[in-house]
Amino acid sequence: MKGTNLGEFEELILLTIAALLNDAYSVAICDEMERHTGRSVKLGMVHSVLNRLEEKGLVKSKLGEATKVRGGKRKRFYVLTIPGKAALVRSKDMRDQLWQRIPDFALKKA
Repeated sequence: MKGTNLGEFEELILLTIAALLNDAYSVAICDEMERHTGRSVKLGMVHSVLNRLEEKGLVKSKLGEATKVRGGKRKRFYVLTIPGKAALVRSKDMRDQLWQRIPDFALKKA
C-alpha cells in the first residue's frame, strides 16, 4: 500500500464513498460532493483522485452490470477498503485532537 496521508479532496471523496454505500460511482460522487460542499466538482478530477486512492489501496472498484439507460455502458463502483476506513479515522482523530487544543474556541451559530 502506498502512502496513506490524505489531502482535503481525497478525504472528501473517501467520506462521500462511505456515505453513498453501494451506490458510489463517479457521477454520484460528484453530485453528492457538490450538494454537501457547495463547490463545483469536475468529473475528471474525481476520476484522477479515485485512481490515486485505488493505487494507495484506500478504495477498490468493480464494474456494475451494463444497462440500457447508459447505452450498454457499465458503471464503476467504489468502496472503501479497511486501510481506507483506517485513514479516515486517523484523519478525524487528528482533526479532533487539534480542535480540542484550541482554548475557549467555540463556533457560534449566527
